[in-house]
Amino acid sequence: MPLEGEFVDVVNEAGKPMASLRTNVVTGADCTERYPAEVFDTVPLQALAEGGGADAPVPRFVFEARGSGTAPVAAPPTIAGYGITMVPEEAGSTACPMFHLFLWPPSGALFGAAYNPDNNATPGDPSLPYLEKARLYASTPEYQDIRKMITSLRPAGK
Repeated sequence: MPLEGEFVDVVNEAGKPMASLRTNVVTGADCTERYPAEVFDTVPLQALAEGGGADAPVPRFVFEARGSGTAPVAAPPTIAGYGITMVPEEAGSTACPMFHLFLWPPSGALFGAAYNPDNNATPGDPSLPYLEKARLYASTPEYQDIRKMITSLRPAGK
C-alpha cells in the first residue's frame, strides 16, 4: 500500500505559489558535490524537534542559496529556497545541495518553496542576478509573512 500524506499548496492573492506542505515524504540524501552557499535567514524550530535525545538535530527554518552569484536566472546548480530542514548548518562558504525535508511521523515532510522572482514580489532592478534578487526578497513583507506561516507549523497537540 502506498504511503498517503497531506498535500497543501499556499498561494498569494494573485494565485501564485508561495509554499507547499507535503507529508509522508521519504527523507535522506547523500552529499556528492558542494556548491557556493549563502544563508539569508535561519531560525531553530524547537516545537518540531523529535524526542529522540539531545543529539537529535532540531529542525530549522532557512532561506538559503546555492550556486553562482552572477547567474541571471535559477538554473542548476544556482537556486535559492526557503523551508524547514533538519540538515545541520554548514560552516564555510560551500555546502551540499539544499535538502528542505524534516521528520514528520510516520516518515518526513517538506514545507517551503524555491524562490522564484516571477512569483515572489521582489524589489530592485529586474536585471539583477538571480541570487541578488533572492537576497533582496528576504527583506520584503511578503517574505516575512511566508516565514511566519512556515515557522508556525506545529504537531497536533503542541
